[in-house]
Amino acid sequence: MIRILGISAFYHDSAACLVADGQIVAALQEERFTRVKHDDAFPINSIKACLRLGDCTIDEVDYVVFYEKPFAKFERLLETYLDANPSGLRSYLKAIPLWVKDKLWIKDQIRRSLEFKGPILFSEHHESHAASAFYPSPFSSSAILTVDGVGEWTTTSLGKGEGQEIELNKEIRFPDSLGLLYSTFTYYLGFKVNSGEYKLMGLAPYGRPVYQEMILDKLISVDRDGAFSLSDDYFDYRVGLRMASAKFEELFGAAPRKESEPFTQQHKDLAASIQKVVEEILLKISTQLQKETQETCLCMAGGVALNCVANGRLLRESPFQRIWIQPASGDSGGALGAALLIWHRYLDHPRIPVTGEDTQAGSLLGTSFEDCEIRAFLESEKAVFSETAENMLVEETAQLLNQGAIVGWFQGRMEFGPRALGNRSILADPRGKATSDHVNRSIKFRESYRPFAPVVLEEEAEHYFQLSVPSPYMLLVASVLEEQRSQIPAVTHIDGSARVQTVNAATNPTCHRLLSAFKRLTGCPVLLNTSFNIRGEPIVESPAQAYRCFMRTGMDVLVMNRFMLKKEDQPTGL
Repeated sequence: MIRILGISAFYHDSAACLVADGQIVAALQEERFTRVKHDDAFPINSIKACLRLGDCTIDEVDYVVFYEKPFAKFERLLETYLDANPSGLRSYLKAIPLWVKDKLWIKDQIRRSLEFKGPILFSEHHESHAASAFYPSPFSSSAILTVDGVGEWTTTSLGKGEGQEIELNKEIRFPDSLGLLYSTFTYYLGFKVNSGEYKLMGLAPYGRPVYQEMILDKLISVDRDGAFSLSDDYFDYRVGLRMASAKFEELFGAAPRKESEPFTQQHKDLAASIQKVVEEILLKISTQLQKETQETCLCMAGGVALNCVANGRLLRESPFQRIWIQPASGDSGGALGAALLIWHRYLDHPRIPVTGEDTQAGSLLGTSFEDCEIRAFLESEKAVFSETAENMLVEETAQLLNQGAIVGWFQGRMEFGPRALGNRSILADPRGKATSDHVNRSIKFRESYRPFAPVVLEEEAEHYFQLSVPSPYMLLVASVLEEQRSQIPAVTHIDGSARVQTVNAATNPTCHRLLSAFKRLTGCPVLLNTSFNIRGEPIVESPAQAYRCFMRTGMDVLVMNRFMLKKEDQPTGL
């Protein structure tokens, strides 16, 4: 057996992935262990968990691969600073010491931290993204599109995958970046860059795209084939310590919004405008890509591929008939892609896709806990709980959801990627509009405009959403059927859309059984699904984290494996 350990670190959302004989064994993000959201530290905890889940030691790993080439990235930084000298001096003095101290010497860190004696390899950033998109997909061949902020130099890459081969033959390079354009508006609207982009996407339906033409006239020029270039004068991210320049602020007539400030109509309109611009550019790029490759399927990765509103439009309006998007499209997925790249390209192993099925295993690739471990923890906390068989558990949980309970749902293996997919979820009845307000206010402690996603039985999705394909990874936004909007208001956004997750019995049988039980009871095969965490914290990984989140929020019920806890029964004082 050949084992390959993929690692991403030091930029955003560190992660590790273990592949054994071409199969994804485990993949985990470091933030889940350290509790630092989007932690970029060397992912030692994730690596240890991968080895544990793979039942092996580091001495049994054949190759370690890093998801990008640090020296090429450092070259870009130096060239950029030299071109801008002396205006980038402050940023240079802040960034360069971190590179000289840690980021350049990843090979030494791997040797030292892991005591690994075997080969250490490096892939290119966007090749890692491309591999993470194509290799786990169900397609024998497809077009490939990767879009993010920036890798070494590339910000957008286009190509094709066929069999085990990936060829990226077009790229757009830094400083022209669709991801950094979107992040500049994220910054300007008062959200945190690299983590607040989805908040901007959620705000967009509250506005109108009245600034779309201004953005296309002043900030970015776009060719008919989707190729684009940004106007440097309006951006400060190349060498500055912020995203937008003073000229950007002058253009829109205001300073960046502070996080504590209320949203104005202009803020909402700006969100709508940049969202529309990005969607239109992606449609142009994908149309040209299909024309050049003649492929009917498209695979996507990179941080921009997490924009599920744009993904929904690509599915509906692009020439591609089918789309598969890596669930961990950001840098964390690069660890997975790099490991698969070594198996298929470096070691020359064939790829045999299964028609209609991906190899991502529902992205349920993280840790899980045995009943005995959960019981021991609950007893140590003197928690009050009941234990029952799964069939009775899902029936009781469905009853409680029907009665209005908010349920923390902790089952099986943790999800890999930013979405809770039914194993580390907070669930609720979607049929009451007040439900979403209650969850936002008393449990998530987040902004009231933020929408919640529906999780639905795959076989019932077409009766509720305008969705032509399954959406198991919550990466597609679709319209809620007009006749159903009043039936599931808690998961219907202001524009009548929803970020849909479909569940089938093969991939996640426990979640499927719960949805089926809720349908039998209520006639509704849909639940509200949001990630098991509070604002500013990563999704919970362990029973201890789940219990503490449950006790410190307005959740009514916690279900972990076969154990159920009701808030009203618990001792106080946590």
